[in-house]
Amino acid sequence: MIFEDRAHAGQLLARELARYAEPDVLVLALPRGGVPVGAEIARALKAELDVVIPRKIGAPGDPELAIGAVSGNGAVILNEELVRVLGVPEAYIREAAARERVEIRRRSLLYRGRQPAPRVKGRTVIVVDDGIATGYTMLAALRGVRQEGPAMLVAAVPVAPPDSIAKLEAEADEVVALSTPSHFFAVGQFYQDFSQVTDEEVQAILAEARVPVRPPGPADDSSPNDGPLRRPE
Repeated sequence: MIFEDRAHAGQLLARELARYAEPDVLVLALPRGGVPVGAEIARALKAELDVVIPRKIGAPGDPELAIGAVSGNGAVILNEELVRVLGVPEAYIREAAARERVEIRRRSLLYRGRQPAPRVKGRTVIVVDDGIATGYTMLAALRGVRQEGPAMLVAAVPVAPPDSIAKLEAEADEVVALSTPSHFFAVGQFYQDFSQVTDEEVQAILAEARVPVRPPGPADDSSPNDGPLRRPE
């Protein structure tokens, strides 16, 4: 399956998540690429949209290779086998985790400003990204959110390899993925347009999502957008 762009992926994913269209659902997107996807889901489900900000820990000399991640609350999750195979020093992991905690705080302030983080406890929470490769960043996000006590925790991605899906299934109550190809090299190969999402775009999407929508009154003949239908996998 090839997606036109992140918005298209979000629209398709929203159909699979239609059964979660309830009054107190919360969509948490991983910035930056997950935010346009999450925005489409939140719009379709009429849900609150916010961000969850885990950060990848890259391997020494190869920052794109994830050896683990730091969750939004600062906890570190490691791919212990990869760390052992690469011989990554403990000091490197400590220093990298400290840097990423600083970046998490910076991005939280950048994206939320003075807005408080949304309430998670007792809610259905859908954690969204534009795709996953190793799965450790999403795993960190799920573990961090789980600690806040959601009633239901759902991981939702347009595309991910089967082994990464298996990791997420151990953390989430449900994992929803549109495509799980066995031949997986990078998330971008499944998008026609995988342009980088900027911080400014994330800020604009979140600002738009925070604008309250006035419900139609008796004299208002406008109707809300029809919710998506779930397409069985």
